[in-house]
Amino acid sequence: MVRGLTVGLAAALTTTVVPAGAVAAPVAGGARGGEPHAPAEFVALRAVDPTIIQEMRYFTPHDFMGVRVTGYREPTCLVTRDTAAGLHRAQRAFLRRGYSLKVYDCYRPQRAVNHFMAWAEDLGDQRMKGEFYPRIDKSMLFRDGYIAEKSGHSRGSTIDLTLVRLPALPTRPYVPGEPLSPCYGPKATRFPDNSLDMGTGFDCFDTLAHTLDPRIKGAQRANRLLLKHGMERAGFTNYADEWWHYTLSPETFPDTYFDFPVSARSLAGRR
Repeated sequence: MVRGLTVGLAAALTTTVVPAGAVAAPVAGGARGGEPHAPAEFVALRAVDPTIIQEMRYFTPHDFMGVRVTGYREPTCLVTRDTAAGLHRAQRAFLRRGYSLKVYDCYRPQRAVNHFMAWAEDLGDQRMKGEFYPRIDKSMLFRDGYIAEKSGHSRGSTIDLTLVRLPALPTRPYVPGEPLSPCYGPKATRFPDNSLDMGTGFDCFDTLAHTLDPRIKGAQRANRLLLKHGMERAGFTNYADEWWHYTLSPETFPDTYFDFPVSARSLAGRR
């Protein structure tokens, strides 16, 4: 989702990075007419484990803003090489039990976080409220921590994901303007998702999305714990306020934030 840590932009010759605590600066230089690209430690997840399902939500209009997010030029998951290896370990264990991981978001560029911030300040744009934040006043998103200026996703070791029972059923695309249902409603009434029932949909701005919320019981709680225990065994730590949010520990870049676009081109021609 959008909570976590992120900062403004700093100039680098081929890769835009922001060390923790740095002052924002314009992008200078870079490959392909000034566009930054990824350092060698980043890979496409599909190149390491093509069996992990990818449903990159921020490339589509089916997100809490209702539009494709700035910086997502392709529906592909980019992560650090260490994170990809950890996801591969987790996936092998889940496959043996008849499940597959499905990622919703992986590396997230700073420009995407800036897009979130600008959206949160526009109180008139509430087109997706009925699904993603029905019980939250948009003016409270900053105060309540749902929107922040920093995102750990920009460091490349955080992913948003879920579990799908195999064989995976298709998930129909979202149609902009279609009627919305609350993300915390019964699975049969929420937007269709081929994942296990986790009690809420992905990116649900609601306390029911807290991983161990006591109101989540039975099969829904068991599904969250199945994901949590499997990811922890593979070296990941869950963010307690979001059942889908995991970070590899230790991180490859614990204090550095990036702003190259989500695109295979960002991985090409690196030094």
